[in-house]
Amino acid sequence: MHIFYDTETVGTEEILQETLGVAQEVAEDIQKLKPNAVLETVKSCLPGLMNLGYRLLAVAVIVFIGTRIINYVQKFLSKTFERMEVELSLRKFLISLANVMMYMMLILIAADKLGINPTSVIAVIGSAGVAIALSLQESLSNFAGGIVILMMKPFKVGDYIVASGMEGTVTNIGLIYTNLLTIDNKSVVIPNGGLANSSITNVTAEKQRRLDFTVRISYESDLRKAKDILFEILDQHPFTQHEEGRMPEVVVSELGESAITLCGRAWVKTEEYWPLKFSVTESIKLQYDQAGIKIPYSQVYVTMEERASKKNTDY
Repeated sequence: MHIFYDTETVGTEEILQETLGVAQEVAEDIQKLKPNAVLETVKSCLPGLMNLGYRLLAVAVIVFIGTRIINYVQKFLSKTFERMEVELSLRKFLISLANVMMYMMLILIAADKLGINPTSVIAVIGSAGVAIALSLQESLSNFAGGIVILMMKPFKVGDYIVASGMEGTVTNIGLIYTNLLTIDNKSVVIPNGGLANSSITNVTAEKQRRLDFTVRISYESDLRKAKDILFEILDQHPFTQHEEGRMPEVVVSELGESAITLCGRAWVKTEEYWPLKFSVTESIKLQYDQAGIKIPYSQVYVTMEERASKKNTDY
């Protein structure tokens, strides 16, 4: 007599028995669970929840009060810089910098209330700052130069300056670059880093300038007459200023090898400097020609000798 067992049936029965065992254990655990145990669990977690709620409430209060203080400080700084006549671009930068620093302090205080160690946050921010500084070293140099220019004010928008081998009227002073407009209407952009470290000549910084004019006359010309004509041109010109200690004058500045050099000085308003210079230059030539005063100039004399060539007539 042979007995055959179905292997699939045996495996299914084993799985059912295990499932029933697990379900029975779960049912026993549920029956053992009592309301007192749940309450005890809640009570044990309640201090932690209350502490977390207190911290969140304290953070909310800190953030609310801190933002109000930051807004007040921002308005105060804006009015203060406006009264001090600080440049607009520098004013915006300083206010933005103050806002960033105050918000960082607010975040650190809030993080400390939540139990987060502020030292780790500062370390992360510092590391990120070093990495950014190394990657933007040249730009930061120009940025620092812009801050120096805006704070020290060696020039302002509208001034005519000579710096870094360029010259022109300042049209814009940014934090990174300064823009110039040349006389022939070309726009020049100069990095502030090099500009702050170079010599700057501000041509229009003062209201008045002194025009120094030199002219050479020959030794055969009448020296006194030449001086009188030059003085009259400068003294009677409508652009010449007549103030105490700033009167026009004409002097003999040099006795050269081939000419006498006269120097005329006259004070003029800065915006009338070039019109006076051009007008005086033309008047000197015209009046000196009428008075017979010669203005020498370099000449080259070439002497050529002709030599009779001798021909050999011998046969």
